[in-house]
Amino acid sequence: MSDIYSKYETVIGLEVHAQLLTASKLFCNDSAAFGGAPNTHISAITLAHPGTLPRMNRKAAEYAIKLGLACHCEIEKNNYFARKNYFYPDLPKGYQVSQHTAPICKGGYVAIVTEEGARQVQLNRIHLEEDAGKLLHDQDPANSYVDYNRAGVPLVEIVTEPDMHSSDEAYAYLTEMRRLVRYLGVCDGNMEEGSMRCDANISVRLKGTTTLGTKVEVKNMNSIRNVKRAIDNEVKRQIDLIEAGGTLVQETRSFDAANGSSFSLRSKEEANDYRYFPEPDLAPFRLTDAFIEDIRASLPALPEELIRKYTQEFGLPDYDARVICDDKATADYFESLIALTPQYKAAANWILGPVKSYLNEHTIDISRFPVTPAALAALITLTDSGKVSFSIASSRILPEMIQQPEEPLAIATRLNLLQDNNADNITPIIEEVLAKYPDKVAAFKGGKKGLMALFVGEVMKLSKGKADPRLTNELLAEKLKN
Repeated sequence: MSDIYSKYETVIGLEVHAQLLTASKLFCNDSAAFGGAPNTHISAITLAHPGTLPRMNRKAAEYAIKLGLACHCEIEKNNYFARKNYFYPDLPKGYQVSQHTAPICKGGYVAIVTEEGARQVQLNRIHLEEDAGKLLHDQDPANSYVDYNRAGVPLVEIVTEPDMHSSDEAYAYLTEMRRLVRYLGVCDGNMEEGSMRCDANISVRLKGTTTLGTKVEVKNMNSIRNVKRAIDNEVKRQIDLIEAGGTLVQETRSFDAANGSSFSLRSKEEANDYRYFPEPDLAPFRLTDAFIEDIRASLPALPEELIRKYTQEFGLPDYDARVICDDKATADYFESLIALTPQYKAAANWILGPVKSYLNEHTIDISRFPVTPAALAALITLTDSGKVSFSIASSRILPEMIQQPEEPLAIATRLNLLQDNNADNITPIIEEVLAKYPDKVAAFKGGKKGLMALFVGEVMKLSKGKADPRLTNELLAEKLKN
C-alpha cells in the first residue's frame, strides 16, 4: 500500500436486512415464500387497499428475539411500529412500517476472527420491518414491471456501529452473520435470492483523528465477496478524491459487480426526511419475561459455543472446529457422531477428509450423505481397533457403505480386507522386501531413517493392504537392527 492510502483509517458500518423464514407476511397471512409467479402472493392488505388493517405476526417477533439473544442484545419489552414515509413504486402504501425509536433488540455484538485475530463487532440495534416489492426493469424495453410478492415479507435489519476498519472485517462479520441466521433457522441467508441483503456505510479519516469522515452508503451487493470488493473500491475512491482536493458528499451509491465500480444514486436522506410517527393501525406490543426466556431456552448450540467445546473439551485444532461448525448440518452430524464414539479427532478427520470429499464431488450437503452417523461411528471403531487401516476403510469400505447399508465389519469380511496381525504371516513378506532393496537397507543402517516409510509401503503393497501397519513397523525395526 502506498503512503497516500496508509495515512487513512477506514470506518465501516453495515446494515444487513434478513428476510425471516415465516410462512406468512409480517402483517397479513399472504405467503412469504420465495419464487412464486409475479403478484400471486398478494391480497388487499399487501396492496394497501383502503379500509384494510394489518395484524402482527407473532412468529416474526420470536425470530427477531431469537437472533437478538444470539447476538447478546438487550431485548426491548415495550415495542411499537412506526411509519417511515418515502415513496417507491414497489411500496404499495407509500410508506414502510418499521421500528424507529424502540427497536426490539438493542446493543449486542458478533464475534469475528480475521488474520488480525479475534474481536467483537458492536451492534447498534436489530429491528423489525416489512420488505418492499421488486421492480423488474428487464422484462420489457419500454416499461418497468412491479412484483408485489415480496411486499410485506418480514425483515430484521441488523445495524452495526461504525466499528469495522477493513473489508476483511466486514467479510468476516457477514460470513458469521449468515452462519448465525442459518443456525437459528430464522433466515436462509441466500444473498443471491435477496433474502439477505447488505448496505455498507463507508468513510475514511486520517489516522489518529476521532471525528468520522463523510459517510457514503453503497447498495446492491449480491454476495459477501462483492461487499468486500465494493468497500475496497469505495475506500480508494474516497481517498483519491480527498487527495486530489475534491469534496466528498454524503450520498447513496450502487455497486456494479461487472466492472467493480460504483455510481451515484441519490443524495442520502436524513432520518427527519422520513417523517417517522407511530403506526396508528397497529397496537403496541409488550414482551413478558416468560416469553423471552422460553425463546432463550429454545436456542440451539451456536458456533461460538461449539467451537469452544470442540477445542477446549475435545482437544480439536481450532481449524478443525471452525470448519465443522461452518454450517449447522455438518455440526449436527458431528454431534451425532461423537455421541457414539469417543474418538473425537478421528471423527473430525473423517468429516473433513473422506466425507467432505464425497460431498464436494457430488455437490451435496451432509444432510444428503447416505452413511448415518451410527454407521460411520462403527467404521471408526473398526479402524481404531486395528482390524482395517484408514486407507482401506476410506477407499474400499466407505464406498461400499455409501452404495448400500451394511455393517463395516461385514463388508471387510466379505471383501477379505481385515488386517493381518499375525507376525508369522508378515515376517516372510518383510524378509522379501529387505532382500529386494539391499542398498536401501544399507542406507537405512547408515542413518537414512526416512527409508522406513519405503519398507512399510512395500510390505503393505505385497500384502495387498492387509498387513497391520503398527506390527509391520515393529517387525521391520527389529529386523533392521541386525
